[in-house]
Amino acid sequence: MANHSKTPPRAASSVALTDVRRRPALWARAQLLAQDTAEGPDGLAHTPSTVLRGDLAQGRLDYGPPIAVIDIGSNSVRLVVYEGLTRSPTPIFNEKVLCGLGREVQSTGLLAADAVEKALAALRRFRTLCDRIEVPQLLVIATAACRDATNGRAFVDEAERVCRTKIELISGKREAELSALGVVSGFHRPDGIVGDLGGGSLELTDIHGVRVKPGVTLPLGGLALQDVSAKSVKKAEKIVKKALGGARLLEAGAGRTFYAIGGTWRALARLHMWQTGYPLHVMHGYVIPAREALDFSGLVHRVNPETLSQIEVVADARRPLLSYAALVLEHLVRLARPKDIVISALGVREGLLFSLLTEEERRKDPLIAAASELNLLRSRSPAHGQELITWTDRFIASSGLDETAEERRLRHAACLLADIGWRAHPDYRGEQSLNIIANAAFVAIDHPGRTFLALAVFFRHVGLVDEELSPRLRELASTRVLDRARVLGAALRVAYLVSASTPGVLPRTPMLVERGRLVLRFDESLKSLAGERVFVRLRQLARLIGREPVMDAGNVPITVAGS
Repeated sequence: MANHSKTPPRAASSVALTDVRRRPALWARAQLLAQDTAEGPDGLAHTPSTVLRGDLAQGRLDYGPPIAVIDIGSNSVRLVVYEGLTRSPTPIFNEKVLCGLGREVQSTGLLAADAVEKALAALRRFRTLCDRIEVPQLLVIATAACRDATNGRAFVDEAERVCRTKIELISGKREAELSALGVVSGFHRPDGIVGDLGGGSLELTDIHGVRVKPGVTLPLGGLALQDVSAKSVKKAEKIVKKALGGARLLEAGAGRTFYAIGGTWRALARLHMWQTGYPLHVMHGYVIPAREALDFSGLVHRVNPETLSQIEVVADARRPLLSYAALVLEHLVRLARPKDIVISALGVREGLLFSLLTEEERRKDPLIAAASELNLLRSRSPAHGQELITWTDRFIASSGLDETAEERRLRHAACLLADIGWRAHPDYRGEQSLNIIANAAFVAIDHPGRTFLALAVFFRHVGLVDEELSPRLRELASTRVLDRARVLGAALRVAYLVSASTPGVLPRTPMLVERGRLVLRFDESLKSLAGERVFVRLRQLARLIGREPVMDAGNVPITVAGS
């Protein structure tokens, strides 16, 4: 049969066939669709309506080829493949293997033979995975164990043959810098001391915004302490006290934030999260007040970890190192006297990617970038999400409602996320949107901020009632956060009913507070959109802000039933 099919013409925002062939995952989907091709009565090849078209939903954004990082650490070897090199990189594959390369380095000076074998096996798997995913750029770094061990260089040489790429054996200062850049990339205007606790070392760095001061490295990793102390926590405590006592940069930590990076510190925080019944199981941005962290870490390193409540939430392989991680944290809190401990899920790998970005890309807000991506992938009209920002900007400016710069930033993110749940059943759109947003892999946002975003979009779908809202999630929201989420949710309800999520309507239907009235003003050509349900929603918002609702067109009031 002759092939009469043609590649669809490329639209301004579409993906042509050649683009798809450069995207393995998308090309595979196209091939599967092609298998459903059938011959029609006219003798031509016919495919389902979802066949490859310019508007076919991709599921992944086209940021060019994926990029991967392998981090050969003292305890684990990890591969993360990212969708692309962006301000808010999204992992498309993430795997770690606990190899324990550094478990004997302090006592023997060598990487253990079985650990080397396990690490090389992991690297072979990772290299094959990168080949299958078609990763053109693989970055590999090796840290404390490899730089400290006598046979570290020989292992790196063999690892380079396996990975088929150059491995950067980073110094302690370079590791401290990359860890700090990971925090810079993952927090909005960070300020404090960054601590990255690995298996072999602890890196400490002072940061303020994008400024990163030179850091220090200390041999206080969990495996290193376990090794040099012969598994004696008492001996390890003496080592920790002595090493941290000489870290002068800790003197600058008083009253600031201590950003904690590292798998064992995350495990410690997870244990704290579950013991306290914290309602949001998102590790990045999790806050433990300094006093509480001091008491909790002191308890953990003084008892057998297996006897701790909720210990099952910590992986078996991590439990033997909990005491050492807790010991280091306790003495850091005593010396630095921070106001709180904040967990960072971003570290060396993300710092490395951040260092490769252009200055323009670095200046972008990663929260807005991530929200924009979800808006593009899941909303009915991404342009409408952008219009919502301008529409609510004008409303807030005219309303007299107090709004900080951070609250404005969060409102903009909420506008971009407001329609991501539209494909769900109407009865569950609010709940589904709340769960997606509250647990999304966002960075540069704290947990109360997540709660605001989730609640605003929840209210946009279910109305301004609280019956369906989890009381545990409400614990994270202050009265101000809850009130502002209701106001924004009510405004979004007006906007979506007026526009049906189509672009071009909101710029012609501004909603402003004028002389004590909340006015929804319609362009003359759109005044037929001013229905009864629109007025009901406008009235709900007006009651929240203490204004009288009015709809007009050309300064002439529009009267509808119920007004």
